Amino acid sequence: MTRNELVETFAGFPDRLSVATLAAADRPVAAGEWSPAEIVRHLIAVEAEVWQTRLARLAAEDRPHWPWTEPGLAPGFDGAPLDDVLAAFATARSATAATVQSLDDVGWARSGTHDTYGVLDVAALLRLAIDHDREHLASVTPDLYDR
Repeated sequence: MTRNELVETFAGFPDRLSVATLAAADRPVAAGEWSPAEIVRHLIAVEAEVWQTRLARLAAEDRPHWPWTEPGLAPGFDGAPLDDVLAAFATARSATAATVQSLDDVGWARSGTHDTYGVLDVAALLRLAIDHDREHLASVTPDLYDR
């Protein structure tokens, strides 16, 4: 994917997620699985704890080092309507996308090292984010999602 395609795919995910999640909202949830709302809460946490944090460290540090991070559910949404949780995710992703869109060529080329994935520049971070998004989209509506 080109830089523009990566950014567009990353930035456009909340709309795709919203459609899929609302379609799956009444589907029974298997034991041990997250509900659609819980998946979105996880994505909110990942946005803050992973993508926004890594991008901020890229801007502030030369070659930052990132440990593996596996966030749970974003707090503060217990009992919140699904529309509100989706809106919070869209707002968080929009902020992250704005950060990425504001990068010049030098900022785009900055990199850090992840414990598991090795050296990652901004494009590689976006590819990981897009893959993570796709995994959770598939778990929300496996019958509607086409890889």
